[in-house]
Amino acid sequence: MMNKPRRHNNQDLVVTEADLHLHLLARMRQRGVTLEDIELTLREGWQAADARIGTLGKTMVFAYEAEWEGEFYLEKEVTVYYRRTEEGIVLLTVKARYGQGFPRR
Repeated sequence: MMNKPRRHNNQDLVVTEADLHLHLLARMRQRGVTLEDIELTLREGWQAADARIGTLGKTMVFAYEAEWEGEFYLEKEVTVYYRRTEEGIVLLTVKARYGQGFPRR
């Protein structure tokens, strides 16, 4: 059974490497998302409109101002998808988009 991030409320959510399953780790590396990005998105992000039924999602836009795959981008939008359980949450996957002018809700 995979570890689940501990949470008392959104402000003290703690995600560790042990909470990240192989699929999620692969997507993080592929998409340039850090553990800190995931924690901040879960704590401070807004509800993702594209989450499927039974799945929750949070989105957050970060100042990026760096290169990604040879292109310079001002912002990075991160969305984390997860499910709630009695013990906490189970992280499912993460996606990132690079650009500027992303909506903030």
